[in-house]
Amino acid sequence: MPVLDVERLQRYKIPEAHDLYDARDTILYALGTGAGLSVLVDELGFVFERNLKALPSMAFVLGTPGFWLMDPSAGLDWPRILHGEQSLSLHRPLQAQGEIIGTSRIAEIADKGPGKPALFRVHRTLTDTSGALVAELSEVWVLREAGGFGGERTLPGPPPVVVPETPAPHCLDLPTSPQQALLYRLSGDRNPLHVEAETARIGGFDRPILHGLSTLGLAARALIHQHCAGDPMRLSSLSARFTAPVYPGETISTQSWQVGEGIVYRAIATERDVVVLDGGTATVDRFAGA
Repeated sequence: MPVLDVERLQRYKIPEAHDLYDARDTILYALGTGAGLSVLVDELGFVFERNLKALPSMAFVLGTPGFWLMDPSAGLDWPRILHGEQSLSLHRPLQAQGEIIGTSRIAEIADKGPGKPALFRVHRTLTDTSGALVAELSEVWVLREAGGFGGERTLPGPPPVVVPETPAPHCLDLPTSPQQALLYRLSGDRNPLHVEAETARIGGFDRPILHGLSTLGLAARALIHQHCAGDPMRLSSLSARFTAPVYPGETISTQSWQVGEGIVYRAIATERDVVVLDGGTATVDRFAGA
């Protein structure tokens, strides 16, 4: 990958997105995270229009123009880009249908050095049609071998969260399906890396990988069962680092700890014993009394 053209990236304006979504979209998103595959948990409320509840992680696919990093105007070698981190903070529970406006902006950029990655952060806000804030999101993208432009070495922010060394008191194994990436992409992320073998090889993978946000949505489901008695309206924030790819069809084990008033978690692809999400955090019941 060539050295990142910082000025070109900074000039790029991520298109504003306006989403009118309904029960079908909400169900399709849930299916794209693997909802309904496990016999261990009851997830009918995520996939059946009667008394339907939205997964809070559906905010990841709302108010976004899709995989905008493929736009030639951004000047990015998109097959060699990886999703590094993601966070979500909800200001109120996400509804099963509604209208959302998303505004995104490119923020800080970091340079790990020549031949090493470049990093950049994107902030996104979701509002309803009245202008009321629904959610705030932040994501970090890793541009492999694009460093060397002379910028700051690290992105600002708190140090990475470290999970406890004690055995996890909460653990839930949830399957993914071989077709899960095919489903998830219908919620907006059409990056062919997740469906086409040739593009996956260009990106450095021997076969298509699951969207990182599908894996994070699966982890959100696990946390809802572990800490929210199955009620997605109670989960109010979520974050994690993406540390390894998931291949569709693998089983993901989400391990979590209650730390103070929050939750710390990680997720492991059990067949390979590889940590795929690390340093995850979450909060529940922040909306109580609101």
